[in-house]
Amino acid sequence: MEFNSEEWQQLYDLVIDYGMRIIIGIIVLFIGFRIIKWISNLINRKMEKKELDHSLQSFLKSFISITLKILLIISVLSMIGVEMTSFIAILGAAGLAVGLALSGTLQNFAGGVLILVIRPFKAGDYITAQGYSGTVSEIQIFNTILKTVDNKTIYLPNGPLSTSSIVNFSVETTRRVDLEFGIGYKDDIDKAKDILWSIINNDERIHKQPEPLIAVKELANSSVNIAVRVWLNAGDYWPYYWDIHERVKKEFDKNGISIPFPQTDVHLYQNE
Repeated sequence: MEFNSEEWQQLYDLVIDYGMRIIIGIIVLFIGFRIIKWISNLINRKMEKKELDHSLQSFLKSFISITLKILLIISVLSMIGVEMTSFIAILGAAGLAVGLALSGTLQNFAGGVLILVIRPFKAGDYITAQGYSGTVSEIQIFNTILKTVDNKTIYLPNGPLSTSSIVNFSVETTRRVDLEFGIGYKDDIDKAKDILWSIINNDERIHKQPEPLIAVKELANSSVNIAVRVWLNAGDYWPYYWDIHERVKKEFDKNGISIPFPQTDVHLYQNE
């Protein structure tokens, strides 16, 4: 197939025309992404000045950035010469198919909105959900990001998260520590309780109200189990939990109170 000079000229003009449009479109796309990033950061700084909740900040920043990028891409396609009426019709049909395929993603978006409205937690709270525990770092459009105590990052989809059980350890300012210590059957119960009361009363972290509780909980197979219930500030929970076990062990050893462990007696009989 051969082209005459007029056809070559038309092809040349077409290549030049669309080539320039594509080049301009790429430039506009590059500059547009930079501007969108600048706008997102500017909006984020404005929200920080107004002291908006960090969870809402990260969600709005992500939502605005994605929306502006979609509008920018549509505008660039229009500049290149793509017929937008047909393109929107095709995009609508494709959107329906993609929406059905990505129904989980849409659920995650709706879940993110629901979390921000109901607010079962916010950025900075320590929660347990979906079998994971950690501090909420960000609430994004589709995911909530947790940071574990050993510095792992966990991404939880907002859809299942918004409809599942969530334990928020940061809502209440106080927590109760439930402890249990076993002593031997031959040990003096009153003496053991006096030692535990002494440990509790000498710790300033323990709240006077509600009152602490020390009581015999159970006569177990190998030990007499004494329950200890104390209230303290939520931030003192784990430091106190680890500290009291060490102190109880040392005080029991000093005062001759045994901490039994399960034992099994085996009797051997020889048949004549």
